[in-house]
Amino acid sequence: MRVLLHGCNGKMGKVVAQAVSESADMEISAGVDVTGQPSSDYPVHISLSEVTESADVIMDFSHHRCLDALLAFAVERGIPVVIGTTGFSAEQMTRIAEAARSVAILHSANMSFGINMLLSLVERATLLVRYGFDVEIVEKHHKQKIDSPSGTALMIANAINSGLGNAMNFKLGRHSKSERRQQDEIGIHAIRGGTIVGEHDIIFAGPSEVIEIKHSALSREVFAQGAMRSARFLAGRQPGLYTMRDLFE
Repeated sequence: MRVLLHGCNGKMGKVVAQAVSESADMEISAGVDVTGQPSSDYPVHISLSEVTESADVIMDFSHHRCLDALLAFAVERGIPVVIGTTGFSAEQMTRIAEAARSVAILHSANMSFGINMLLSLVERATLLVRYGFDVEIVEKHHKQKIDSPSGTALMIANAINSGLGNAMNFKLGRHSKSERRQQDEIGIHAIRGGTIVGEHDIIFAGPSEVIEIKHSALSREVFAQGAMRSARFLAGRQPGLYTMRDLFE
C-alpha cells in the first residue's frame, strides 16, 4: 500500500513515517509539508499541488488550516483519506462530511485503539448522570500542543452528551466563575506541560462516591499504529465518513 503522508515533518508525521518503514505491507510514496525539509526515504513536496507520485491512501497529520486543500486533492484524485488532524471547526467538519460523499474518509481525533475502547466504557457509564452524578473531563498534553481542549476531550464529551440527548452544556474551565455547578454541565479542563503524550481522565462524581475512567498514551506509536490500521481498513471502501468504531465492528 502506497501512502501519501500529509504533514510528514511534524511530530506525528515522523512517528508515522518510522512505523510505515517498519511495516511489511506499506511504503511512503511521497510526503507533503510546508517546511519542505527533505527526506532520504521519499520525496517531500511543499504543497499537494506539486505531488505527482501515486498513492493508495493519504494519511493526514498536518494542521486544520490545510483542510480545504487536502479535501480538494483527495476528491480530485479519488484517494481515500485517514484524517488524524484535530482542531476543526463545526464548519470544517461539515466540509469533511461533504467530501466523504465522493471519497472514503476516516476521521478520528484520536487514532489509539485504547481511547476508542474507552469511549464505549464512557457511553455505558453515562447512565450515572441520570442518577445525580456530575461529569468532569481533565486532559493533559505536552506544552507544545496548540489546540485546547484536545480533540479527544471533545470527542469524549460529545459521546456523553449524545447519550443524554444532547442536553448537556460544555464548560471549558471555571476561571473567574462565581456560581454553583449546574447539573447539565460537562466540565472540560486542559493541562499543558512537559512532554506528556496524552492523558484523559473522565470523572463521574456522585453522592458519596466517585468513578474515574482514565487513558494514558505512553508513546505516539499508538496513534501511528491506529492510523495504519485505519488505512488498511479504507482500502477498497466505498465513499463515506468512517470512524475508528467501524474498525471494531
